[in-house]
Amino acid sequence: MWIDQKVGWYNLPLPLGVAVIVGERITLRAENLKDTSSLPSIPQPEPSPPSTDYLTARTADGSFNDLEFPRMGSAGTRFGRNVPNSETHPEELPAIMEPSPRLVSQELLTRDSLVEATSLNMLAAAWIQFMIRDWLSHGPGDADHPWEVPLPPGDPWPQNPMLIPRTIADPTRPPNAGGPPTHVNLESPWWDASQVYPKEMYLDDSPLRPQLRTGVDGKLVISPQGLLSPTVLGLLAQQPGWWLGLGLMFTLFALEHNSICDRLRAEYPGWSDDKLFNRARLINAALIAKIHTVEWTPAIISHPTTRYALRANWWGLEGETLHRAFGRLSPSDVISGIPGSDTEHHSAPYSLTEEFVAVYRMHPLIRDQYSFRRAVDNAPINDEYAFDQITDVGANTVLEELGLQDILYSFGTLHPGAITLHNYPHLLQNFRRPDGRVVDLASIDIMRTRELGVPRYTRFRELMHMRPIRSFEELCDDPRWVARLKEVYDGRLDRVDLMVGMFAERKPAGFGFSDTAFRIFILMASRRLKSDRFLTRDFTPEVYTPAGMDWIRDNSMGTVLLRHFPSLRPALRGIDNAFKPWASTTR
Repeated sequence: MWIDQKVGWYNLPLPLGVAVIVGERITLRAENLKDTSSLPSIPQPEPSPPSTDYLTARTADGSFNDLEFPRMGSAGTRFGRNVPNSETHPEELPAIMEPSPRLVSQELLTRDSLVEATSLNMLAAAWIQFMIRDWLSHGPGDADHPWEVPLPPGDPWPQNPMLIPRTIADPTRPPNAGGPPTHVNLESPWWDASQVYPKEMYLDDSPLRPQLRTGVDGKLVISPQGLLSPTVLGLLAQQPGWWLGLGLMFTLFALEHNSICDRLRAEYPGWSDDKLFNRARLINAALIAKIHTVEWTPAIISHPTTRYALRANWWGLEGETLHRAFGRLSPSDVISGIPGSDTEHHSAPYSLTEEFVAVYRMHPLIRDQYSFRRAVDNAPINDEYAFDQITDVGANTVLEELGLQDILYSFGTLHPGAITLHNYPHLLQNFRRPDGRVVDLASIDIMRTRELGVPRYTRFRELMHMRPIRSFEELCDDPRWVARLKEVYDGRLDRVDLMVGMFAERKPAGFGFSDTAFRIFILMASRRLKSDRFLTRDFTPEVYTPAGMDWIRDNSMGTVLLRHFPSLRPALRGIDNAFKPWASTTR
C-alpha cells in the first residue's frame, strides 16, 4: 500500500506495477467486501431447485449458482458494500441536499462543448450500458415519496423543488430496523447475460415466450429484418434508458446465441430445444464476460500495466499463448487465470455493491449528436440525429430504417464523450422518459449516490486505502475548474461528491476514468469471475461441452461482429480491439 500511496502503481515499471495491483487486490478482498445480509432482515425461503438442469445451466433468477447457498446472487437479494456498514448511513436533511444536486449538475457537469474520448468508439459506450442491464437494478423508484431538490436562483426547471423519486425500500427489512438502510438488486448480479435472457424465456405459460424463443433448436426469435421481434422491441422501448446502442447489443448477442445453437446442434443432434438453449446461454454469457475482461476494460483503461493485469485475470501470468497451447499450468488464478480456478467468495457472500454502482455512473460517454455512414463506402446516410431521436421508440425506428450493419459501422467510427467534468450530455439533463416525466439525470446521479450512503470523495478514498487528496488544487489541474469546485462546495473539500471527484481528478496515462474508480474495478472485476461457479470450478468441457470451450477460447468482439456482418471486415482490418476507433472505409 505505501508504495502505491507514495509513488503510484502507474509510475512503476510493469512487473512492479502488476505486483502492486495484485497486492492491492489481496488487501481489498480482505478488507473491502462487506456483508449486508447480516443486517436485520425478514427470513426469506430458500428457492426450490428448478430441475437437475441447474447443475449445468444458469437459472432464470440467478439462484443455485452456489449450491450450498442457493439464494446467493439471485434477483431480489441485497446489494453489498465496499466500505464498512457503519460508514453507509445517508446524511440527514438538510445536509444530504448540500450543495443542491441541481446546482452540481448545472455548475460542474453541464457540457460546455463535447470533449471526445478519441481512443474509444461509441460501441464502448453502448457496451457498458449493455452490461449494466445484466448486473443491477434498484427498480423504478418511489415517486410517491420523492426527494425535494432545491433549485438554484434563476433555474428554469419547470418544477420547484425538483422531485426525484427515492430508491425503493428494501422489502426484506423489518419495520423500524436499526442500522444503515439496505436495498435489493432486482437483477441477478452474476455475469449471466440476464438482459438477453429475461425470465419469460423460462415460463411455458408466458404469453411473451413465443416472441422470445422459437421452440426449435434452442434458438431466439429474430425477425426477417434481422432484429428482435417487434413485440420485444416495443416492450424494451417502454423501459427507461432504452436507446440505439442497447438495440445494437441486444440484437448482436441474440444473433450470437443462435450461432452457438447451430454449432451445438451439429455436435449434439439429439439434444432437446431446452438443452440447446441452456447450453448456448452458458457459452454466450461466458463469451460476454471474456470480451468485457480482455477487450472493453483494457480499451477504456489502456495503461500498459492494466492491460497486462486485466488479461491476466482471464489467462493468468502464463498469458494467452501458453494457455492456448497447454491449458492451465497451475491451480492458482494468479498464474493461470480465474476461469477454471477454484470458486472463492473471500470475506463476504457474493453480491454487487452500492459503491460498484456509483463508479459505473459514466453518462458523459453519451454524445448529444450522432451521424451515420454506410459501411461499404463511408458515405453519409442522412442528417445528424440528436440523442433523444435515438431513444425509446425512436431507437427502434432507426434500427429498422438504417439496419445494423451501417449503425455498427457508424458507432465503430464515432468517438464517445470523455468521462470528465463539464461533459455531461445536455439532452440527459432535460430528458423525457417513456412515461412522459422529464428528468435531469445528472441531478439523479448525484442524489442516488448520496441517498445510498456512498461516502463522499475524500472519505471514500481513505476507506479504499488511497493516497489522501488534501486540496482542490491537488485534486484537479484546471484552475477554472478548481475555482468552480470551491464555489459550489463552499471551499470544503470533504463535501465533494464521489462522482464529481472522480470526474475531476488527474487520470493515469491511458485511463478513460479515474484511479479512484479503478480501486473498485481491481476488487469487483475479479470478484464477478471468482465467485461464479460457472466461471471457476465448472468452467470445464464437461459443463460447457468441448465445442463450447472452443467457442469461448476462439472468439472476441471482432469475430462476433464479422460472423454476423462480414462486410465490416475492411473497417476492422488492423484493429486489435473492436472498442477502439475503426478505419473509415472508402472505395
